[in-house]
Amino acid sequence: MDSGIIYRGPSLIDGAPIVAIATYSSRNSKTGTFVQTYILREDIDPRDANKSGADYSICGSCPLRGVATSDPTRKLAKDRGCYVRIDQGPLLVWKSYKRGVYSDASDGATLRAIGARRMVRLGTYGDPAAVPRWVWDALTRDALGFTGYSHNDPDGNMRALCMQSADSLEQARAAWRKGIRTFRVVTGLEHIDNANEVLCPASAEAGKRATCATCRLCAGTTTRSPKSVAIVAHGNGAKFVGA
Repeated sequence: MDSGIIYRGPSLIDGAPIVAIATYSSRNSKTGTFVQTYILREDIDPRDANKSGADYSICGSCPLRGVATSDPTRKLAKDRGCYVRIDQGPLLVWKSYKRGVYSDASDGATLRAIGARRMVRLGTYGDPAAVPRWVWDALTRDALGFTGYSHNDPDGNMRALCMQSADSLEQARAAWRKGIRTFRVVTGLEHIDNANEVLCPASAEAGKRATCATCRLCAGTTTRSPKSVAIVAHGNGAKFVGA
């Protein structure tokens, strides 16, 4: 099974209706071939969810969501810094879901089958913390490996699977003191804490010497690497990212 609905129910962030859908894709040159997972508001077009701020249900406190607006000339939130193009993967998946393309795949056996012997990306769009932990545990149980990032895990429930997204060096250091590995976007190489962070090997600045599928550093505390990961801001939203 290459795709399916892996979760449909209340967001663990705010209780609103969300859906998580897995697809198997090799089209992303940075990540490589992965099971991609999209976490979406079930009831709202993802563009409208972002513009109105309703994407809090699936992105929580992430500052890269941008600022909600009612400006009729805008399609998305103001100052959105997220590198994910909502009008591409997230929108295509949401429209396919609304057309009834995806079958239910939320039982444990099917989740394990989708992830088996594959790399899994927790939250290609959306924060994995919005979805119950058991979904990710089943999906990754027989996987080759996985990557994940979360802005919304204050209790560390996802730390084994996900990197904590840090928005400043101070936030990163606070997480390191708790034994939590972080992923941080910086504006330049000079902002990387070389004693505690490594430059993302899949980034242009690192010569793209790996893909996420071959690197596997961004796997929370399941990896043996003692260091966290940083990447230089890229894409259309780079101008909205602080140091």
